[in-house]
Amino acid sequence: MQRSLTLSLNVLALAALVAVAGCSKQEPAAGAATSGAAPAAATADAGAVEVPFGTVGPISGGIAHIGKDVENGVRLALDEVNASKPTIGGKPVHFTVVAEDDAGDPKQATAVAQKMCDSKVVAVVGHLQSGTTIPASDIYAKCGIPMITASATNPDLTKPGHKNVFRLIANDNQLGEAVAVYAAQNGVKNVAIVDDRTAFGQGLAVVFKAAADKNGMQVVANEFTTDKATDFMAILTAIKAKKPDAILFGGLDAQAGPMLRQMGQLGLDNVKLFGGDAICTEKLPELASNSKTVENVICATGGSSVQKMAGGPEWLKGYEAKYPKQFQIYSPYAYDATRVLVEAMKAADSTDPAVYLPKLAATNFKGLTGEISFTDKGELQKPAVTLYTYKDGKRVEM
Repeated sequence: MQRSLTLSLNVLALAALVAVAGCSKQEPAAGAATSGAAPAAATADAGAVEVPFGTVGPISGGIAHIGKDVENGVRLALDEVNASKPTIGGKPVHFTVVAEDDAGDPKQATAVAQKMCDSKVVAVVGHLQSGTTIPASDIYAKCGIPMITASATNPDLTKPGHKNVFRLIANDNQLGEAVAVYAAQNGVKNVAIVDDRTAFGQGLAVVFKAAADKNGMQVVANEFTTDKATDFMAILTAIKAKKPDAILFGGLDAQAGPMLRQMGQLGLDNVKLFGGDAICTEKLPELASNSKTVENVICATGGSSVQKMAGGPEWLKGYEAKYPKQFQIYSPYAYDATRVLVEAMKAADSTDPAVYLPKLAATNFKGLTGEISFTDKGELQKPAVTLYTYKDGKRVEM
């Protein structure tokens, strides 16, 4: 079935009222602006078929800055696509953004995923975290909507073998291994592990522990927290007694920031903090109140830094012009995920997910983030990993 959507002006007006009343943020009309967002792209040319394109992440709560960065990447890509006046299936099309907030909560994520299915979006870029992406992926698999995550790294995402699920970033197997190898090669003998009990945090901790054992490091403590916690004094006090050289934190920047500040308060100034991509954001120094301990962070991200991507610095200028001071980490990958999905639709000459999905699976696309092609499990064929630290309040590539 062709999943195109032709809307009259009356229906558009009704949709706008519904969007205001609820948490959905459909692309506003020309000249309108949403709070905290850049002005909307131009509306569709007369006669163009409106094609709803979904993106989901936490755009409220403690990591809303990361979720918004992903949404911005999708919007930037679709603005460029629409400006090119694409024709698919013999008709001019105009992609509209259907953006939903899952608040980083697995239950809300599945509800939002079902809402996307009911809305008949043609694709979804999201979700942000593994704990939301994994359950949501089952919903998308049932209704046949292709989804690409630009950020969720738990390997369990692709284990069920859903043919519509793809990942545009390295997974925890690569990230955890990279951090552990670096630690072992740079004199770390004893390490404590703390995870936030989410799918992402636990996954990273498990991978890191296995790599630590393999590389001759001793795990002297295993502690647990939550992805809502802000007080880590008891955990850190217990860890301090074990005298570790480093702490591996499986969690988010919203928790890593306070943890770093409290590490300084407890005199853990020389203890490294290792982590994955979820702590490796531009906002981490701010969340840590610019504590000196931020300079002890070593974190791994999937892919290359935007400054090292071909055309990356110029792309970042365009991003900053449209979304000032909102760049974090994942928007280049969300941008490429969107482009890959649209290119698959063009190649199939259809926006029907059942028709264009084979083209998506066979993608061989040179994007901003690099060469993009997928394994039969939906993983990147050639994932890259980059290590970062922080100097003078800025994230820097190692």
